[in-house]
Amino acid sequence: MTQKIRTVSCPRCTAPVRWGPESPFRPFCSERCKMIDLGAWASEEYRVEVKGNDEDPDERSAGSEHDAP
Repeated sequence: MTQKIRTVSCPRCTAPVRWGPESPFRPFCSERCKMIDLGAWASEEYRVEVKGNDEDPDERSAGSEHDAP
């Protein structure tokens, strides 16, 4: 029985990547694409939307200290 090799697109450059041990940086095609993506997260180019209170949690805790009697 022949097993079909799964291929995905690199999330950074869209190059095809074989999903298996021969692709150590999967889902990225290379270490370069992986590091570029990590840098984008570190510089806050990507953001995860948070639903609910838009107040900054640091401001909320700092405000409660000043509100105490």
